[in-house]
Amino acid sequence: MIHPANIRAITLDLDDTLWPIAPTMVRAEAALHQFLREHAPATAVLCYQQGALARLRQQLQQEWHDRLHDLSALRRECIRRALLEAGENPELAAPAFDLFFEARQQVDLYEDALEALAFLSARYPVVALSNGNADVNRVGLGQHFHAAVSAQEFGVSKPDPRIFHEAASRAGVATSQVLHVGDDAHLDVHGARAAGMQCVWINRHEQTWPE
Repeated sequence: MIHPANIRAITLDLDDTLWPIAPTMVRAEAALHQFLREHAPATAVLCYQQGALARLRQQLQQEWHDRLHDLSALRRECIRRALLEAGENPELAAPAFDLFFEARQQVDLYEDALEALAFLSARYPVVALSNGNADVNRVGLGQHFHAAVSAQEFGVSKPDPRIFHEAASRAGVATSQVLHVGDDAHLDVHGARAAGMQCVWINRHEQTWPE
């Protein structure tokens, strides 16, 4: 149950809450593929005809148990290993990732997102709380956020209660005084509840509640 009088801050998920992630990732993957086609053609063939990036990502998820929260490191290492496997320069992984990451910050906001952000940020400290690697400043929304907490930066990901507690601390309020808003029933809703927050489930696609 939400108690509006007790809300002193808002935490917001980003991907699929403020913008759809799918078109952003399509653009980012296309930018990466174009870079590889121009600078590492054998790697481009390996990645996009034989699915090497997906295979390498699965391998890394098994190997990097303590780093799965760091999506940027995972992506960069996948590119590096693909370059090695294709017999090309692994140092190209850094500029390839930088181009991918730049495209990853290009988002198409949901129609209601900007108005909602302006409304909320005028009344509460708003903290971005995300497992992804979007940067609210590079996205162009930094003026609406009091702070941002990412799994990549903090070291653990949602639904771990510690990242919710960190977001409340950044807002300067008790966890019970935070309303968390997100699209994922498990990561956002169950995570926020377990951390002692109030929460709202953003269900844009008429999903069935998992329970």
